[in-house]
Amino acid sequence: MLTFRPHYFIIAVLLFIIEVLIALFLHDEIIRPYVGDFVVVILIYCFLRAFLNIAVLPTALFVLLFSYTLEVLQYFNLVERLGLQKYKLARIVIGTSFEWIDLLAYTLGVLFIVYLEKTKTARRWNHGGSQLS
Repeated sequence: MLTFRPHYFIIAVLLFIIEVLIALFLHDEIIRPYVGDFVVVILIYCFLRAFLNIAVLPTALFVLLFSYTLEVLQYFNLVERLGLQKYKLARIVIGTSFEWIDLLAYTLGVLFIVYLEKTKTARRWNHGGSQLS
C-alpha cells in the first residue's frame, strides 16, 4: 500500500509553492479563489499518489469527497465552532466561507486529473509500456 513516486512528490511540492505564492501575493477575484481551489485538489491528489499505491480513480474520488466535505464544513462555520478563528493557519486550511462555485472548481480540478492520468496511461499502452496503478 505504501510506495514512493518521486514525480508525484515533486509536482505536489511545486503546486504547494504555487498555492503559497497565490495566497501571499494575489488578492484578485479570479485566480486566488477559483484557480487556487482548482490547483489544491491536484496538489492533494499528487501528494497522496506520491506515497500511496492506490489507483487513479479511487484517489481522485477521495480527493473530491474530501474537498466537498471541507466546503460543507465551511458552510457550518467549523472554524468558529471549534474556536479556531484566531488562528490564521486554521482559517486557511479549513476555510471560512462556503461558495457553491468552489465545488465546481474542485470538480473541474479532479476531472482534469482523471483526464491527464487517462491520457498518460493511454500513451504508455500505445507505446508498449505498462498501465499505471
